[in-house]
Amino acid sequence: MNSKYEMLIQWSDDDKAFLVEVPELPGCMADGKTRQEAIAQAEIIIDEWLQTAHLEGRPIPLPNIKKSDKIAG
Repeated sequence: MNSKYEMLIQWSDDDKAFLVEVPELPGCMADGKTRQEAIAQAEIIIDEWLQTAHLEGRPIPLPNIKKSDKIAG
C-alpha cells in the first residue's frame, strides 16, 4: 500500500458516497459508501496507478511529505 500519498475525502450528496482524490497522482480517484471503504478503494487505485505509470515509463511523483511528517535527524 502507498498510503503516504495525500487523500482528499469529501461526501457527495449527488453520488451518495465518499469521494477520494489523490492530488499528487493526476486522475487518481475512488469512492465508497463509507469513509473506510473509500480509503481502501483509493489505496488499491493508487497501487494500480503506480503500476501503470511504471509499465508505461511515466514519471512517478513522490508523496508530498508535510513538514509535520518529517522525522528530525
